[in-house]
Amino acid sequence: MPTGRSTVTAAATEAEIRTYKGQDRALRAGRLGTAGLLLSVLAASAPLMVVAGVMPTIYGVMGIEGQPLLFVILGVVLALFGIGYAEMSRHVHNAGAFYAYIARGLGPTAGACASLVALVAYSAMQVGVYGILGFEISGLFSTYLHTELAWWIPALLAVAATGALGWLKIDLNAKVLGVLLLIECALVVVFDLAALGKPGPEGLSLHAFDPATLGGAGLGTALCFCIAAFVGFEQSPVYAEETSKPHIVVSRVMFLAVGFVALFFALSAWALSVATGPAQITKAATDAGPALLFDLTQSRLGAGFTDVLHVLFVTGMFAAMLSFHNVVARYAFAMGREGLLPARFGRTNPGTGAPATGSLLQTVVAALVVLAFAFTDGYPAGDPTAPVLHLFTWMGSVGALGVTVLMAASSFAVIAFFVRRGAAGAQVRRLVAAGLAGLALIVIAVYTVKDFAVLVAAEEGSALSWALPAIIGVAALAGLVHGLVLKARRPEAHARIGLGNEAFRLDQAAEAASDA
Repeated sequence: MPTGRSTVTAAATEAEIRTYKGQDRALRAGRLGTAGLLLSVLAASAPLMVVAGVMPTIYGVMGIEGQPLLFVILGVVLALFGIGYAEMSRHVHNAGAFYAYIARGLGPTAGACASLVALVAYSAMQVGVYGILGFEISGLFSTYLHTELAWWIPALLAVAATGALGWLKIDLNAKVLGVLLLIECALVVVFDLAALGKPGPEGLSLHAFDPATLGGAGLGTALCFCIAAFVGFEQSPVYAEETSKPHIVVSRVMFLAVGFVALFFALSAWALSVATGPAQITKAATDAGPALLFDLTQSRLGAGFTDVLHVLFVTGMFAAMLSFHNVVARYAFAMGREGLLPARFGRTNPGTGAPATGSLLQTVVAALVVLAFAFTDGYPAGDPTAPVLHLFTWMGSVGALGVTVLMAASSFAVIAFFVRRGAAGAQVRRLVAAGLAGLALIVIAVYTVKDFAVLVAAEEGSALSWALPAIIGVAALAGLVHGLVLKARRPEAHARIGLGNEAFRLDQAAEAASDA
């Protein structure tokens, strides 16, 4: 069954595409099971950050009252996406997940293009969180210690701490992420129950699930923000080389993550709407902003609960940063291993098996971006929310757009992969699901670009409305040019894009043949 780029013989078995145990050019296998991987990828969704930061923005800035319904709809779309994506994960185990799948389906040059988009998108999402983290910690110092602390100081300290943990082995990271995630989720559930138990003036209204509530100019931007809330589930294949039984665990975790996020966020968005009353949620979110959740918990659960919530809001953001950091480091590792980045990125830490150079790269990039925003802080003068509205919103939006584009491309790559293998008939239901998901994701990406000015609160005619989404376009173009140059100058390296550890087997086979 030819694929057009097959790297194994017809007699190859599934076991033969498992991680190659080769010195410092392979991640450590078997470190993650279902629970550890699930906690790691869910940490990227940062439940408390979404409920406190993203949901008030969608309600207030974009005016979408039907936010709970959006989470349900996107849950269905991403579940369709996951059907083909999960099947692909059974055949391709590569820390470069998105770009590896695209390379195996649409060709090495497309894979090179996707690799840089993935690196930029996930880096942007991680760096964006530093803005809201610094803002929140600065607020805690002001409220509880009566001390003025510039937001960029805790942000840079978080960059350093995240970078240090990036050098540690993944099972420790999974434990850190898991504990923080479980506490976060428990607190959000307590608020949900309190809100539903003590609803606003309109009672337990289901108005937020009415399709008529999805109208308005902010729908495209709301879809992008909701997609950002789901980001994390698609990261499970990134850890395939480090999981036990990746052909089973990776797909299982993806569906568990999509289902959990869709139901959890739909319930929480509904609880916010019920707590204020559907008729008041837009105004309340506009007036309170990120303080909406804390105002509502203060009136229902008291000051003590709200204080704990503030602290865990910070730890939840840190967990998200660590999760994104791990993903970026592994993409850099995969790219270094396959010649898309310098070879040093394709080597791991001898003591821990962590992709150390990729971790260092992400740390340096994050520090530089935070410093850039710090130096321009205070514009416009007297605006204390600049790091949230700028660093968090701008970078988060760019990252969400990039991930949406990657998911759309991956959907069509899945179709191409199985068609070229001659397996389209056997996989027809999965391919139909992938096609539907791909079309839906393209529509979301187009609407996102169209409404980007609303997304970043830019004035009419502002260059930000095109310059920020252009970051993803520039990354794609640079990756495409890099792929074409690699094809012309190093065709052997170009042919191995997306192969990961399978390329090492080609080397072994070639050496064995020459020795014979």
